This record gives sequence, structure tokens and C-alpha cells, in this order.
Amino acid sequence: MVKQNQSTISFLLLLLLPLLLILAISTEVEGANKLFVFGDSYVDTGNFHNSGSYKPPSGMTYPGAPAGRFCDGRVLTDYIASFLKIDPPTPYSLKNSSNFQNGINFAYGGTGFFQTLVDGPNVSVQISSFEQQIQQNVYNKSDLETSLVLVNSGANDYTTFALKNMSFLEIEKFTESLVKEVVVNLRRIQSLGAEKITLTLLQPIGCLPTISVATGFQNCIDLLNLVSTNHNKLILQNVDDLNKELGKSVFKTLDLYNSFLSTIQTMQKSHAENSTLMNPLEPCCAKDSAGFNCGKVDDKGQKRYTLCEKPELSFFWDNVHPSQNGWNSVYTQLESSLGQLI
Repeated sequence: MVKQNQSTISFLLLLLLPLLLILAISTEVEGANKLFVFGDSYVDTGNFHNSGSYKPPSGMTYPGAPAGRFCDGRVLTDYIASFLKIDPPTPYSLKNSSNFQNGINFAYGGTGFFQTLVDGPNVSVQISSFEQQIQQNVYNKSDLETSLVLVNSGANDYTTFALKNMSFLEIEKFTESLVKEVVVNLRRIQSLGAEKITLTLLQPIGCLPTISVATGFQNCIDLLNLVSTNHNKLILQNVDDLNKELGKSVFKTLDLYNSFLSTIQTMQKSHAENSTLMNPLEPCCAKDSAGFNCGKVDDKGQKRYTLCEKPELSFFWDNVHPSQNGWNSVYTQLESSLGQLI
């Protein structure tokens, strides 16, 4: 009778084993579904309240009204969250005790690794806020080990350098100092317990409308794109060194440079073949007069900007930020490589 019971139990265990494995896998996936974000306006989803991200026409495509994104709709954070099958993490400035389940977004538009022209928390200060949450036991060791950390910053540091120095003569030395600061911040995030840290490579800054306007939005400025490629080369070297030092691939990179460039080149070709399609280097939201300033209004509250007819066909929303369509196109380029991040 005992042997018969043992046989029955063994048989039931065999039947239950696939279910137990499924539950274990589900638990593991659920544990990985948090996203912690650091950086600037490319990933900020609502931390910079006194900015154009909370004024029309921002958010006109999604969610239909200004909501803290420097875009007409979704930004990179939204697409990474969708890949993880979670809602975008709550902006730090909007956090409360009930909305921590998807992580937190500490990114703040206009900031960098160093102090920039925007009076906001740089990446180091953002990490301090993250550390505070850990010290308050909002997130535990398992959360940190299994969640994805996304860091996007650097372009505003170069802008600040250029405006302060009015030249790029010492740019190589600045790149070296900036990358050293990047490494300091990456090490710090890892020291807090994070095991999956992704750093974006710098976008081709010579293609931003604020730069390409010099060519009538016809071409990227290759000399400034060289700043991005040199920055990215040094980043890749340092990320490789960090992983070798740790003996495991904690740090990964996301190639915004080539995904931007590839999308822009494809759209330029389409525009050349069909002039009714939008020039990807031209911003959708622009000022009526010389230059452009998306969202500008005069003293009487009258709009001092124009909007393209179809934002859904644009790549750039304003002078530096991709539109939702632009970000979606970039995400499509990156999607096949996102699996290796988690």
C-alpha cells in the first residue's frame, strides 16, 4: 500500500513538473520587469515640470495633451518599457507609495553627466535619489539584480561645452573627461546592486535640426557627427574594460548613433523619390520667423510656431528631439538587439 502511494505521488509530481517550471519562469520574468531610468530629455517622461514638455503642442499625438515628454508622443523610455511588457516607470517627481511596481524614471530634460545650462539634477544627483530609495527599502536586492537600468545622457554636456567655449578646439580632451565621468556613474549604479545596466551611445549630433539648419536641412554635418563617433568609440572601449574587470557582462550599450543615421538615410531616400514625404532633417514643430522654437507664444498668447501637417511622417519633432514616429522608427531598428539587454 505504501509503495502504491509512493508511485501515485511520483506520478503526480511528474504531471506537475511542467506547471512548476512554468511558474518558476513566470516568477523570473516578473522579477525582471522593472525599469530604472537616468539621463536627459530623450528618456524623461515627466520630471521637468517648468518646461515645454508640459505645454502645447507637446503630447498632441500621445496621450493627446502635454504630459511631460519632449515630443508629440512616446519617447525611448516608453518603447523600452513596452519591450519589457510593462507600463513606463513613474517619473520620480510624480512618485507615491503605490506606483513603484514598474521602477522609477529619474531622467530630467536638459541635464547631463556634468552640470549643464539647465538647473536640474545631473546623472550623479539622479543616482543619489535612486540610492535613497534603496536605503528606504523601496527596492530590494532581487529588484536591483533583475531589473533593467537605462542611462541616456551626454548631448547636453557637449552643447554646454560648445556654448561656453564657442568652439570645439579642445573637444578631444573634453570627450576624455566626459567619458571618465560616465564610467564613474556606471560604477556607482553597479555598486548599488544593479546587474543589467544599458548605456545609450550618443546620437549623431550633426544631424540634429539645430545643426543641419546650416545646410537648409539638406545634410548632416559630418564634422560634428565625428564628435559622436569618437565619444562612442571611447564609451565602447570603457564598457568592455568594465565588463572584463567584473568578469561578466553587466554593462551593455544601445546604438542610437547607427539607428538614427540609418532611419534618417532611409527617409531621405524616400523623400528624394517622393517630395510629398517629409524631409527627416526638418523639424515638425518650428517657429514662423527665422530659426525655430517649438511651443513659443507671444505676449498675447498667440502661437509663434508652425506645425507640419503630418507629425506621423516626421523624424524630428523639434530642433533636437525625435517625434513619436522618429522614436518608433529608431525602436524598430533596435528591437532585435534588445533581448541581449535583459
